[in-house]
Amino acid sequence: MRKITADLILPISLKPIRNGVVIVDDNGKILKLDDRRNYDDSALEIYHGIIIPGFINAHCHLELSHMKGKVDTGKGLIPFITDVVTKRAASEEEISTAIAKAEAEMIKNGIVAVGDISNVPDTFVQKAKGNLRYYTFVEFFDFLQSENTEAEFDKYKAVYDSLELAEGSKKSLVPHAPYSVSQKLFQMLNEANGEESLTVSIHNQELQAEEDLFKTKTGGFLKFYDSFGISLDAFEATEKTSIHYALENMNPNHKTLFVHNTLSTVEDIQAAQRWGGDNVYWITCPNANLYIENRLPDYRHFIDTNANIAIGTDSLTSNWQLSILDEMKAIAKYQSYIPLEMLLRWATLNGAEALGFEDTLGSLVVGKTPGLNLLNIGKDFKLMDDTTVTKLV
Repeated sequence: MRKITADLILPISLKPIRNGVVIVDDNGKILKLDDRRNYDDSALEIYHGIIIPGFINAHCHLELSHMKGKVDTGKGLIPFITDVVTKRAASEEEISTAIAKAEAEMIKNGIVAVGDISNVPDTFVQKAKGNLRYYTFVEFFDFLQSENTEAEFDKYKAVYDSLELAEGSKKSLVPHAPYSVSQKLFQMLNEANGEESLTVSIHNQELQAEEDLFKTKTGGFLKFYDSFGISLDAFEATEKTSIHYALENMNPNHKTLFVHNTLSTVEDIQAAQRWGGDNVYWITCPNANLYIENRLPDYRHFIDTNANIAIGTDSLTSNWQLSILDEMKAIAKYQSYIPLEMLLRWATLNGAEALGFEDTLGSLVVGKTPGLNLLNIGKDFKLMDDTTVTKLV
């Protein structure tokens, strides 16, 4: 048993506790939240700063960890995708070593659970060790070529079937993005996932070319598809933003994570909220947005519509590190009107709820095993460049 105290305990779902104490058992389960005045200092682990739950990384591509530094920044999403496709190959040893190292980095940075995209089974051996709680989203795409849908579905379904889950982890079949998934593939994914309670994800509104494709069948994706010998002759513009194509073809009864959302407008957000209500979560990966497109979403749109926001890191292909704290710092640097307590909720409980892991993670509540992180934040309660996270439990 450990009795841990700091200047402030921030349970997330409960009121902050000044000079509070968190008592945990040997497995990290919270037994009690209390006041420091009830204990002799000699019985306590005393820290300066604030104690929060472990971070949730709501969106990652762990399998791309070996590509760190191989793709230049600031080129835009279409050149980025091209680089991933053409530079991804590596030895099995290089890939597995990078995956293990990236997971260790996340653990050191206070991350306790990950929503992770998989196109191949490269991460499955590491995930089976149960070091982190994973929701694996096995990602499908057919590049809008319905004549290839069944073959592509079978290919990725085999990846899905090969994943044996560690205790507490989950998996589902998910579409990649509106611009890469046909209506036929959406339908097959919906049927395969069924009506059970689960979470799915989709990359959403990352760049202008995505909107141009759906609104007017113009823009950079036409050249991108042509460069790979893929015809879009059968594709017809919807004359709406791309998210509407996703809404028309996904199941609103599933918890749905829209990822990146760089160009999402208030109208787009409201349309999704009408469609899925509280099942809709908006996952932001700010450093990846800066790395690839050099822009961020306007978070006011999401705050003003009471949207559920959570935070991810994306992959080491599109980021300098895997740190939810650094994602929070990026948001605070460029859109500093967002209160720290709101950012911390995005980084913890909202992510846990998005992944369906709130039974054990996301908040400091008796009976949970959420992990404990210490942030060295001063009395002004603001993130600074030198703010660090220390994993205590």
